[in-house]
Amino acid sequence: MQTYVALLYSIGLGEGRRLVMSDLKAMAEGLGFNNVRTLVSTGNLVFEARAGEVSKFEQRLEKAFEKTFGRHVDIIVRGAVDWLKLAASNPFPAESAQAGDQVAVRVMRQAVADEAFSGLQARADDDEKVVLVGGDIWLVFSRERPSSRLLAAANHKRLGIGTSRNWNTVRRLAEMVGGAFPSPLVGEGGSAH
Repeated sequence: MQTYVALLYSIGLGEGRRLVMSDLKAMAEGLGFNNVRTLVSTGNLVFEARAGEVSKFEQRLEKAFEKTFGRHVDIIVRGAVDWLKLAASNPFPAESAQAGDQVAVRVMRQAVADEAFSGLQARADDDEKVVLVGGDIWLVFSRERPSSRLLAAANHKRLGIGTSRNWNTVRRLAEMVGGAFPSPLVGEGGSAH
């Protein structure tokens, strides 16, 4: 058995309905996954299964989600080793220790194209940062402005299928799959975009 992390792009079910994590857990268990766990209420799932292609897990989860909840949601899956590599590749350790809720990674299904990444860099304000690491996009958002052009530009249309998680969530998921990240957590909120 191997451990996997699954990230839902959105957990809104429409008309004010929100996904309950216990229902998501039950759906994954219904697929035959073992040791299914969730993290915060933003669509983060950890499970164990026989080794397989990540894309097949994504397809199975997406199909089951649509059948169970009546809505298609993109789901990104990473193996535990790949998730630990992603967490270890955080290019903003100082910012993460200071304000983990302001550092995020957009976890991508396919690596981001260079031209799409260049367009994203152009939208970063002076106090924001954006770096491409292993096909995923790491961002530091401004705490000074409630809205960010960088955040608005980091979307499916420009970049392809992906979903964002802040550092606190990335770190806690890494701990759930067996990694250790000793820096203190600051602000426990997660985000699903």
